[in-house]
Amino acid sequence: MVHIKSHDEIERIFEASIIVAEAHDVVQRMIEPGISTEELDAAAESHIRKRGATPNFKGYQGFPATICASINDQVVHGIPSKKSILKEGDIIGVDMGALFNGWHGDSARTHEVGKCSKLAIKLSKITRDSLYKAIDVMIPGKRLGDIGYAVQSYVESHGFSSVRQFVGHGIGQALHEDPQVPNYGKAGTGLRLQEGMVLAIEPMINAGHYDVKVLDDGWTVLTADGSLSAHWEHVIAITSNGPRILTEIP
Repeated sequence: MVHIKSHDEIERIFEASIIVAEAHDVVQRMIEPGISTEELDAAAESHIRKRGATPNFKGYQGFPATICASINDQVVHGIPSKKSILKEGDIIGVDMGALFNGWHGDSARTHEVGKCSKLAIKLSKITRDSLYKAIDVMIPGKRLGDIGYAVQSYVESHGFSSVRQFVGHGIGQALHEDPQVPNYGKAGTGLRLQEGMVLAIEPMINAGHYDVKVLDDGWTVLTADGSLSAHWEHVIAITSNGPRILTEIP
């Protein structure tokens, strides 16, 4: 069942989401060759807790960290480690969330480490652009399939593929709520979008094929063909005035 949020509930999600955006800014300023993903994780957790919130990924179904740190061919759910050191030319997807006064925020960004290949730069840009293509169609009366189609059609037009096995989701008093929001689909199909829906849209886009595999740690997801992957995510409220990005500092 999809929970339609009131104006006040959307404001509560916004408060949590801004803390996440701030923590992303903290991490972004730290990213450079030689830093470990464990250091990034510690900085994100410190900021979230200083703001009076709780890292909502940490302990979620046993996940051991505040951020997911996914490097190069890692799609999502990479586990931070002191042994995982960023190097020149890497791309890293950082996904994190916060729980504040009973409400959740969640977002992801992909970062370039130093000078990257043209392919890596293009992949991250197209993934981010696909997120905004999806946001553009998030108005009352459209359908879930329109969101997935916006992502899929855009990235495929640039020679990339949209991961099928992992999807976006509703968000509110639970980190993951109905409905699931695939990053692929057929326009004009699926659940009708309504004012008051709050959805986390998160394209996970591969430079190669969309198939993925999971490491023995039970978390880290890799592209099956070893190609690069990028991940961008925002939480969006559907309003009568158009889509409102909650995880972006005004």
